[in-house]
Amino acid sequence: MSQVIPEKPLRVVVWSTGTIGRHAIAGIDAHPDLELVGVWVSNPDKHGKDAGILADLGRELGVTATTDRDELIALRPDAIVHTAMADDRVFECIEDLIGFVEAGINVTSSGPVLLQWPEQILPPEFIARIEDACARGNASMHINGIDPGFANDILPIVMTSLSQRIDEVRVMEICDYSTYYQPVVMGDLFGFGRPMDQVGAIFAPGILGMAWGSVVRQIAAALDITLDEPLTEEVDRREAEWDTDSVSGDVKKGTMGAVRFQVIGKVDGVPRVVLEHITRTDPDQVPEWEKPPAGGDGGYRVRITGEPMMQVDFTHHGEHGDHNVSGMITTAQRIINALPSVVAAKPGIVRAIDLPLVAGRGLVAR
Repeated sequence: MSQVIPEKPLRVVVWSTGTIGRHAIAGIDAHPDLELVGVWVSNPDKHGKDAGILADLGRELGVTATTDRDELIALRPDAIVHTAMADDRVFECIEDLIGFVEAGINVTSSGPVLLQWPEQILPPEFIARIEDACARGNASMHINGIDPGFANDILPIVMTSLSQRIDEVRVMEICDYSTYYQPVVMGDLFGFGRPMDQVGAIFAPGILGMAWGSVVRQIAAALDITLDEPLTEEVDRREAEWDTDSVSGDVKKGTMGAVRFQVIGKVDGVPRVVLEHITRTDPDQVPEWEKPPAGGDGGYRVRITGEPMMQVDFTHHGEHGDHNVSGMITTAQRIINALPSVVAAKPGIVRAIDLPLVAGRGLVAR
C-alpha cells in the first residue's frame, strides 16, 4: 500500500511537553501535512506558555499550552499525539486514550506500549472495550515508537522478507543509559543505582512480557507462527564495579549498574522470536555482553538466524546530543509521520503491521 497523503493539513494536539513531547511539537511544526492547534501540559507553571518556547525552538508558534483537558477536546482536532509518561500509570493512560477516541479524535501515542499488540496481555473484554470506543467515536488508535516500536517490529519484519528459512529472529537494544534523563524509569522501574536486593519494578514476574511481549507477538503474527504461552522471561542483573555518573542519579559501586533481559517467544519449546535488552550505565561494564558497533554509544541489532544469516545494526545519534536525545526524536517522529495513515485507517487499534508505507514526506531540508 502506498503512503497516505491527506487532502489538507491535519489539525493536531500534542499531549505533554516532556522528553518526547517537546520533540513532537518540533516535528509537527516541521511537517507539511500537520498543523499544531493545541498543547496539553500537566505542570501549572507551563500553562499559558507558547509551544515554541516549551519546545526550545527559539521562537513562538502562536499556540499556548493549557492544563485544561476539556478545552483541547472542544477544539475537535483530527488527532492527538500523546507522549505523556505511561510507564508508571499504564491503566490511567489507557483511560485517557479511550476518552480521546470516544470523543472522535484519532490518537497516536508512545505508550502504554502493551497496546501495540494487547492480545495475551489484556483481557479480551478490555480489548473489546477499547475497540468499541473507537467504533463509537469513528476514530483510530496507534501506539508505537522506537523501542518497543520500529526498531524491533517493522525493521526486523521487513528484513524477514529476504529469508528463505527462519530459525530465529532476535531483536536487541544495546545502550548506555547514563545520559538518559528519566529518573522514574532509571530508578524505580529498572533499579539502577539501587542496592542489589531492591529489584526494579519491571523485573517482577510478567512485567517484561507485558511491556515487550507486544513486540514478540507482533513479529510472530507477521511470520504466522503460534507461540507457546506464557512467554519466557530471563533477567541477569549486575552490580556496578565502580562509581559512575548518570544524569538520572549517580550509580555507586556495588549498586545495580547493568542488566541483560530477554523476552523469549518459543514454538514447541524452541526459541523463535527473542527480544533482548543489554542496558549499561557505563560502556565498559560487563564486557562479555554484546556491545554496540565500534564508535557507537547505543543502538539496535537485528539478527536473523537461518538461510541466509543476516544482521543489521541500526544506530542513531542526535545532531547536537547523544543517542538518548535521538531516541526521543525517533519515538516522536514515528508516531507523527504515521498520523495520516492512522487518521485514514478504519476505526480501532491500528498495529504497526496494519500500516501502509510510512515515510518522512516533506521533511527534506529546505
